[in-house]
Amino acid sequence: MQILHSRIVGSGKPLLILHGYFGMGDNWKSHANKLAEDGFEVHLIDQRNHGRSFHSDAFDYELLVGDLYNYIQHHNLEKVDLLGHSMGGKTVMLFATEYPELVNKLLVADISPRNYPPHHHDILAALNSVDFSKQTSRSSIDEKLAELIPEVGVRQFLLKNVHRKTKDELAFRFNLQSLTENNKEVGVALPSFTVFDGETLFLRGANSGYITTEDEPLIKAHFPNAIIKTIANAGHWLHAENPNDFYKELIQFL
Repeated sequence: MQILHSRIVGSGKPLLILHGYFGMGDNWKSHANKLAEDGFEVHLIDQRNHGRSFHSDAFDYELLVGDLYNYIQHHNLEKVDLLGHSMGGKTVMLFATEYPELVNKLLVADISPRNYPPHHHDILAALNSVDFSKQTSRSSIDEKLAELIPEVGVRQFLLKNVHRKTKDELAFRFNLQSLTENNKEVGVALPSFTVFDGETLFLRGANSGYITTEDEPLIKAHFPNAIIKTIANAGHWLHAENPNDFYKELIQFL
């Protein structure tokens, strides 16, 4: 059995953080350091095909939930707090409905239980256009990505995944082939009639369209005790775009 890679910061109540598509646990480092000061043992987890975790051709939410279950058993954790952003939010939602006895509080950042049609096509096309035998520096990779991704912030986020595979060759940490082939899995809805009764907080970015007012009844159907709050001056990357307000809501809830 392969166990997900993580970085564990602090000691105290276990809080597991799951990143989004193309992300990794390290994206949450600054929040983790503050949470550690506030008495949490923070697990920054790399989901399969991301960061330093194992690669696999198979990729869907049932598998991601199984990976998380194995991780919790491996580390002998009991009631955990879960925080998931975007794709990670989908993982923790499904996990909480399947293993409610293992979950204390659930926090979902900028994603709803509904289905999202496949998107990220430009990002996938841009990433697949990189040829590491030709693009041999970060700046040349950035230039290549810029042909399809004009947003500097998105490119910087993706470039965090570039690492030195050998002395002379760069590579992406994520499993690009599997993420490309399984792109449609990322937007899949939470299955019908799945419910988690525990304390739940949904945080949405004011400038993001991922959680709409139309989503609220669906959220309440799956998570009857959910509170939905909006982070001002933030889009989908609310934890990075308005970290202070995000942290305030997070710590108050926990």
